[in-house]
Amino acid sequence: MSSLRSPDWFGVYLLLLLTVTARSQSPFAPSTADIDFVSDTQQPMTIEKIKLRSNHNIKATALLFAEILRTRPSALFMLGDVTAVGSETSKWRKVDRFLDSCRQYGIAVHGQLGNHDVMWTRRMGERNFKKRFPDFVDTGFLTVVDSVAVVLLNSNFKKLSGAEIAREMHWYKAALDSLNTDPAILDIIVCCHHAPYSNSLIVGCSKQVQQYFTPAFLQTAKCRLFMTGHAHSFEHFNFGEKDFVVIGGGGGLHQPLDTSSKCIPDLAAAYKPMFHYLSIRRSGEALILTSHFEKPDFSGFSEGYSFTIKPK
Repeated sequence: MSSLRSPDWFGVYLLLLLTVTARSQSPFAPSTADIDFVSDTQQPMTIEKIKLRSNHNIKATALLFAEILRTRPSALFMLGDVTAVGSETSKWRKVDRFLDSCRQYGIAVHGQLGNHDVMWTRRMGERNFKKRFPDFVDTGFLTVVDSVAVVLLNSNFKKLSGAEIAREMHWYKAALDSLNTDPAILDIIVCCHHAPYSNSLIVGCSKQVQQYFTPAFLQTAKCRLFMTGHAHSFEHFNFGEKDFVVIGGGGGLHQPLDTSSKCIPDLAAAYKPMFHYLSIRRSGEALILTSHFEKPDFSGFSEGYSFTIKPK
């Protein structure tokens, strides 16, 4: 008597990849100038399913990866919780197939740690992370794409010593000062994993990100966008006339949000797709942000919530 097993959705993704390659005239070069961002692509853990409902999450992540490869952005940023347990090498196997494909397609890939990426053992988690993302630095680093500087910060404060936090803060403020006076840099995007603001009833707001990272962001003229994951939803807030976006829709279990009168005003209150990623495209001096959401029947992706950030 044969046992029933769920489909290998990463096998499905590889088939889609081969189809994309066959149809593409130049599969090894980015096809758009978009910069893509995704977060929380980790596989659901059994303990998480006690509180939260699953919905073909592994399939959703596989199809999301295939969609990013199909559109071939110039760069991809993964904002943490890339895997369920980053210290376990076996948890990286399916992600490795995606990362290898990205690099074969000429897509520059960068990543920042989430809490799952250093779960159980920080040293092994960071070693595995560094192997996949060679430019990663645990106390902050940056990269520039098309005059946009993306600053990636480690918000795993429980894993960092006081000296490491101080070193990260010193680097962060110096980096923002330098970027703000560099005429080649038009915009700064600050990213970390934990959201300074979120209505998630599971993880809520990170007071430490509010304390350590948001003041310098608000005070720096070229800083346009603060983007995070951790909360498994799409949220858009505005504080100090600047935008804060949460994009935790990479495949983790969807989290319920506070919708009471006490919740933080959410500009995207009517847009709550379960699985999504974000792309950014320059238009002159403006940045156009578009969320791409997976259709509920998993038949493809559509463009959803979109807004434009213009220089003040």
